Amino acid sequence: MKIICIGRNYTDHIKELSNARPESPVIFIKPDSAVLPKEQDFYIPDFSNNIHYEVEVLVKIKKVGKHIEEQFASKYYDEISLGIDFTARDLQAQLKEKGLPWEKAKGFDGAAVIGHWVDKSKFGDLNNINFALVKNGKTVQKGNTSLMLWKIDALIAYVSTFFMLKKGDVIFTGTPAGVGKIESNDYLSGVLEEQELFTVKIK
Repeated sequence: MKIICIGRNYTDHIKELSNARPESPVIFIKPDSAVLPKEQDFYIPDFSNNIHYEVEVLVKIKKVGKHIEEQFASKYYDEISLGIDFTARDLQAQLKEKGLPWEKAKGFDGAAVIGHWVDKSKFGDLNNINFALVKNGKTVQKGNTSLMLWKIDALIAYVSTFFMLKKGDVIFTGTPAGVGKIESNDYLSGVLEEQELFTVKIK
């Protein structure tokens, strides 16, 4: 499986990190080893002092596709979920400053939380789904897919022009504003339309 991540897909998140608004989707890849095993705690790595949470809506690809037209993109997935793109923000800043790739800051072991999958038919409009990240009982991120610069089907079409999509691939569709640092003993949970799809304890 591939984990394909979209950066800078919400205007408010672009502003909070003082990034430029992209003309096309920003794509980066996490290795499959970045997936945090189910029911396992997340351990803050020694190489960073500033790991950030970023909650995102996820899409799981169900069949092979290349150069997918946006109007047909909905035929390539049946399930959505919620997850976290953990980011070593200090390391990422160092790499960006030097013009180097982000992989070490985004693709380290455990850096991708994937929640329970839900059939997309349970949602009336995939372009109007509420989601949130709750940290220690307090909501720290709130988003709605209507606020994406590029919606799910547009992302699938765009990504498939560069990478052949295969069954089991997961697309992280971007994070809204409110990202922040995690600390030991934090407890995170992801909520999609009032349904809790994951919980993570930080060690």
